[in-house]
Amino acid sequence: MLRSVDATIPICVTTRWQTQVMTNPWVNGELLAFDLETTGVDKARDIPVSYALVWFCDQAPERHDAGIINPGIAIPEGATAVHGITTERAVAEGVDLESGVRHIIEALLDASRRGVPVVGFNLSYDLSMMDARLRALDGTGLVEAGWHGPVLDPLVMDRSLERYRKGKRTLDLVCKRYGVVNEAAHDASGDAIASAKVLFAMATTYSAQLGDIDAATLTRSQVGWHRTWAEGMDEFLRTKGGSGFDPDDFDWPLSGGHAKVAL
Repeated sequence: MLRSVDATIPICVTTRWQTQVMTNPWVNGELLAFDLETTGVDKARDIPVSYALVWFCDQAPERHDAGIINPGIAIPEGATAVHGITTERAVAEGVDLESGVRHIIEALLDASRRGVPVVGFNLSYDLSMMDARLRALDGTGLVEAGWHGPVLDPLVMDRSLERYRKGKRTLDLVCKRYGVVNEAAHDASGDAIASAKVLFAMATTYSAQLGDIDAATLTRSQVGWHRTWAEGMDEFLRTKGGSGFDPDDFDWPLSGGHAKVAL
């Protein structure tokens, strides 16, 4: 069952937070951790089957909203093997796709209106999928609806700050790098919470580059960090005989050029 997103009550309202936010622009303020589990890995065509929205204040989860979505199509076995949600479960427990999409969009727009950073690992995937789903419903996407960030993505930050660290950069591996335990990997709630915890750990490790910088400035920095990484990976793949990146892969935090707004 969907719970309404209350856009009138900020999570962080204490005097303690108001004092901390002056020295920590976002670390101890309100954050919205967001994650999806989906039918596949194509952000433009695949569909959410579960979501988690977890509001943090003072680095602790304060409010939690999660649920199952019926995508209206069969969930591939490969996707079910990752997140455990079968077609039968989605039909039995999930809300209809339009209701689920609009509920999530409401939370994202509310966060943007109030300047609350949205946090997620590889967040461009989740945001681009929601943008595509909103376009399928209304013909316009997140930016046209009024969304403009800020966003904080530990994956983009990690790629830039530890550029030469070898190995993959999955959420599980980045959690290990920063000493974070993901108690429910490949569950939307578990991954959303782990992403926020990784972000807090990174802000401590790299306070000058992250923790002492306001979220809007960090959002703009991540746009450049992502493009630098994408250009380097594109060149590497082409030198190995691959086809390289699609044009949309250079855009962040929304693919397809839809993010070209004054973040």
